[in-house]
Amino acid sequence: QVQVVESGGGLVQPGGSLRLSCAASGSIFSITSMGWYRQAPGKQRELVADIIDSGGTHYADSVKGRFTISRDNAKNTIDLQMISLRPEDTAVYYCNAVADIRGSRFRYWGQGTQVTVSS
Repeated sequence: QVQVVESGGGLVQPGGSLRLSCAASGSIFSITSMGWYRQAPGKQRELVADIIDSGGTHYADSVKGRFTISRDNAKNTIDLQMISLRPEDTAVYYCNAVADIRGSRFRYWGQGTQVTVSS
C-alpha cells in the first residue's frame, strides 16, 4: 500500500505562482512513477506532469514552460512549481503514485488540493 498526501493549494491571481507538494508513505520502494493530475468542474481528470524512477519527466502541452515537477528521493516527495498561472489552471490537483507490487501495477491517489486562479 502507498499513501500520498498533497499540500499547497490556494487562491492566486492570474500571473501568480504556487507550489504544490506531495508526500508518499508506505511501500515507497515499489513506486515507479509519481505525478500530478487535475480536474476542473465538468471536465475529465487530466495529466499535468509526471516523473519516473530515472528522473524523466513529461508535461501536458498546456503547462509546458510554466510548470516544473521535481522529486526529492530522500524525503519521498514530489513538488509542482507553477508560474504564470491562468484562470484555466483552476482545478482540483491530485497527486498520483504508480506502484509495482508483486508484478501488479497499482495507482494511488491523494485527496486533492484546490487551486483557484482568479482576480
